[in-house]
Amino acid sequence: MHADFRIVRSSLLVAALCLSLVDAFYIPGWSIKSYIDDEAIPLFVNKVYSDNTELQYAYYDLPFVCPPTGRKHPDSHLVSGHSIPLNLGEVLRGDRIRTSDYDVRMGVDDECRYLCTHEIDRRGLKRARDLIGDGYVAEWIVDNLPGATSFVTVDKTRKYYATGFKIGEKDYSPTTGKPRYFLYNHVTMVIRWRAAPGREGELGGKVIVGFEVYPKSIGGEDRNATGCPYNPHEGSEMMQLYLPPNRTDAAPRYPDSSYIPPEEEEEESGDDAATLSIPYTYSIYFREDDRVEWSNRWDMYFVNQEESSKIHWLSILNSLIIAGLLTSFVAVILARTIRGDIKGYTKDAVTEDGKIRLRKKKSMTDVQLLRSEKSSEGLLDQNGEAENDGDLSSDEESLDDVAGWKLLHGDVFRTPPNGGLLAPLVGSGMQLVFMAGGLLTLSCLGVLNPSFRGGFVSVGMGLFVFAGLFSGYFSARVYKTFGGVNWRKNTLMTALLFPGLLFTLFFVLNLFVWAQASSTALPFGTLIALAALWLFIQLPLVSAGSWYGYHRTGAWEHPTKTNIIPRQIPPQAWFLQPRQCVALAGLLPFAVIFVELLFVFQSLWQDKSGYYYVFGFLAAVSLILVITVIEVTIVTTYFQLCAENYHWWWQSFFVGGASAGWVFLYCLWYYFAKLHIQGFVSSMLFFSYSFVACLVYGLLTGTVGFLTAYAFVRRIYGAIKAD
Repeated sequence: MHADFRIVRSSLLVAALCLSLVDAFYIPGWSIKSYIDDEAIPLFVNKVYSDNTELQYAYYDLPFVCPPTGRKHPDSHLVSGHSIPLNLGEVLRGDRIRTSDYDVRMGVDDECRYLCTHEIDRRGLKRARDLIGDGYVAEWIVDNLPGATSFVTVDKTRKYYATGFKIGEKDYSPTTGKPRYFLYNHVTMVIRWRAAPGREGELGGKVIVGFEVYPKSIGGEDRNATGCPYNPHEGSEMMQLYLPPNRTDAAPRYPDSSYIPPEEEEEESGDDAATLSIPYTYSIYFREDDRVEWSNRWDMYFVNQEESSKIHWLSILNSLIIAGLLTSFVAVILARTIRGDIKGYTKDAVTEDGKIRLRKKKSMTDVQLLRSEKSSEGLLDQNGEAENDGDLSSDEESLDDVAGWKLLHGDVFRTPPNGGLLAPLVGSGMQLVFMAGGLLTLSCLGVLNPSFRGGFVSVGMGLFVFAGLFSGYFSARVYKTFGGVNWRKNTLMTALLFPGLLFTLFFVLNLFVWAQASSTALPFGTLIALAALWLFIQLPLVSAGSWYGYHRTGAWEHPTKTNIIPRQIPPQAWFLQPRQCVALAGLLPFAVIFVELLFVFQSLWQDKSGYYYVFGFLAAVSLILVITVIEVTIVTTYFQLCAENYHWWWQSFFVGGASAGWVFLYCLWYYFAKLHIQGFVSSMLFFSYSFVACLVYGLLTGTVGFLTAYAFVRRIYGAIKAD
């Protein structure tokens, strides 16, 4: 009765949680914002980022853009420059969303509107040049849609969007060959709309289905009284970022030197009061578009990914072939080899006191002594001992039958060295398994999507913290199985080891990013919040799971008893040596995922203006990956036991996570072959993030491999029940 009540109560809690998630999360087709004609539409500015660096900057922190005026927007409670509350994921990904001064009203076209004229000095000029040279793009937001640059597919049949727009362009002078930098100081915004569905549409409501931004560079000359150019959409002189150097006082400033810096150095490092005036203007056009439904408006950002669906299917086919071959191999091992070994083993056993015991067989030394005695006897005596010779041959055959993995029944469950470290690693691995499974499930269901900005990271953090229950439970059970007695120490190691490593690493990286004044740097308050989340929420959850796993559930029972004296391990073949075995075993799981990894890397590092949103393919490949890791671990563990090596505990963990090493090498290749990352800090961030990702992946797959090998070993030795 109490159990049923607990089940009902848990179900109600889960239902309430799901309802709260639906209410809090932005799911396409559920939360529609409509506007009527002349209603104000807030435009938010976020950040600038580049594919050539890992450093992002808040838009209003740039010294060459119009600063916010702080005025209140009419018909709205928003104030220019006001920061929008962000979730944890948005902060971690470097978002800094603030209200802008752009005046946008539904259905009101404006060919040109003046924003401001901003003065920048030589230092601000150099900063603008550096960002333009690095290919930075800006991200603006209207109705939760990021401003996009419009492109067409290769066959010119469909249009698709790339998030953001460039802040300027760089070219080279045809006469001098020197680089020139032009700032985009005029933007043309095209907002596409359609009638709102249902009753709101009948009342004149409109919904936004597209937000396109077309930047342009227009010089400061030939402008009317309002500050707008006479022809904003026609060819005109561009806004070049150039200040002539102050050469009049060059000689007095270098009186004792025969070297006078060239014009380029004077232009960038001059400390005079010279400034450059940059006028900013914008145009707004509203266009009706009935071809795009509001619920499908994000599809425009994914059209370019649909063209690569054939490659995704080839990736899945490749993974299925590898997994199918491994499945056949494992089936042969389980159905023929092991089953035959168990049958042959039980034939040579007798039942005694309800247990199966091996018949006592002559040792190899006794066999050799008998053979030497026979060779010294005469021919007649040898003929007379023919019957004994047959018995001797039978003993040799029985000895061969028991050779291999069956001889390890007294050592196979011997506690591994450093088991107190392996248990917390397994617990953290199960925590990551739960988090990854939850993220993939929610992404495939559409709950986590690009419109829920920062949702993937925020929900991932929540799942990771909540999964502390599973981390403590599995860690405690493994720890008690290894004979551990200090469960509180194991709890602290589980709660602090892996999360503490991540927190320390990100804190050190954050110091370098802070020095670059990048928005990627976490605010101090966010660091305190993360530490509180870790110490005051996850730690108690790990403690609760550990207590339940250690005291209420207890250790796993082993089918055989462990001998007091450990068995000597014979020499191993080269491919069964720990390093060679781990390296070779990691190749197959890596072969399953390397094609899909290419798309993930491209989205994360090479094409940040796009979105990775093919989670169905990723979930399928991940499932095949887990199956492959399970089968590879079973095969390698079986070969290791056949070689009479009972040190399989750590080996199975490393074999399961071995492909992480190949993934890291893949990251190195991708960095040198595909990327053009510039700067020490950006390169350090790339390698650090790659290391953390491979560490998480290796811990996850290593845990899967360990638990698989443990279940496999218990299963085969439980079938013989040798004592």
